[in-house]
Amino acid sequence: MKVVCQREKLREGLAIANSVIPNKGPKPVLENVCMVATDDALELLGTDTEVSLRYLISDVQVKEPGPIVIPARVALDFVRDLSGDEVTLETKGNVCIISSGSDTCELVTIDPDEFPVISRFDGEHAVTMQGGTFARLVGQTVFAAAREPGRYAMHGVLTEIENDTLRMVATDGRRLSLATSPVDAPEGKFPPAIVPTKGMQLFCRVISDPLDRVHFQFGENQVGLKTAQAEIFARMIDGEFPRYAAVVPSGATNSMDADRELLTRKLRLVANVTGDEARAVRLKLTKNRLELFGRSAGRGEATAHMEVDFKGSEAEIAFNPDYVLEGLKNSDMDSVRLEFNEKNSPGKFSLGESHLYVVMPITIDVAPAAE
Repeated sequence: MKVVCQREKLREGLAIANSVIPNKGPKPVLENVCMVATDDALELLGTDTEVSLRYLISDVQVKEPGPIVIPARVALDFVRDLSGDEVTLETKGNVCIISSGSDTCELVTIDPDEFPVISRFDGEHAVTMQGGTFARLVGQTVFAAAREPGRYAMHGVLTEIENDTLRMVATDGRRLSLATSPVDAPEGKFPPAIVPTKGMQLFCRVISDPLDRVHFQFGENQVGLKTAQAEIFARMIDGEFPRYAAVVPSGATNSMDADRELLTRKLRLVANVTGDEARAVRLKLTKNRLELFGRSAGRGEATAHMEVDFKGSEAEIAFNPDYVLEGLKNSDMDSVRLEFNEKNSPGKFSLGESHLYVVMPITIDVAPAAE
């Protein structure tokens, strides 16, 4: 194989491939990237067996077609530090020579037949939508997925398609985020799929233009996403996702509308004094007024106030401020709404036209010693 391509395009492709390829894989071959040169394109393949990638670099000069398999991390590091605009990849015997100007690197290759077979996107029964819409749904939900071990079914985003609507849900048991969007779905039934967090994040990373159409496909045991440059496949998580519909409150006696940016600043301000032993901020609501209070035995206490539109009787509720701040960060609205019944009932945040975020309250006492 011998290929000449632009350094920046190759660097970007290797960077995306390395986000899939493990540094220490269960098999040594998985720590490598497979490059296949055909016609005027170079395709990069990588996998960790759970998530797989095909990434296409176009407008390359293919002087000798063929595949090579080389260490992924070393290839990225070397290409990133090159100063030339063009890079030549050439195989000689069992080595691949990467060169740009007078700088060269020789990497030992592996037999391409040892590299795992990666699926191809067939387009059958695929859902089509704008890339920006897909990325928005992922951004509005994936942050709420579980990160601790032992909650395997919650380590991904539940994806459902029903009545031409794509719904994504993520939860870690203490908060839940749900977002929906209309899509162009072919006729037929789409079984629910739990997509790993890593797969969802990679899906978004290969969406280069939010206006481009992307194709989302459910397979028997994996889901796939196809963009103009890439095909990504993620193995579905096998497990039972929590019954999220029962968690979302259907009504509330207290409702607060607040400026998102101001609420973020005030909440962060008060959260500064809270410690790990009592990571909680109390929200006390009276007519058109919100008081936020936080306290830590080792740091002190802080209080902040802001005007809000509040409907209901005087009420209070406490949350982990990190959870609320993450939700506010992923809202696309200038104003957000919080609804709840009692201080020990879930709080429902409306963060967008079709974006709900439910946070369980903190039950510890965070009130001032004297008021």
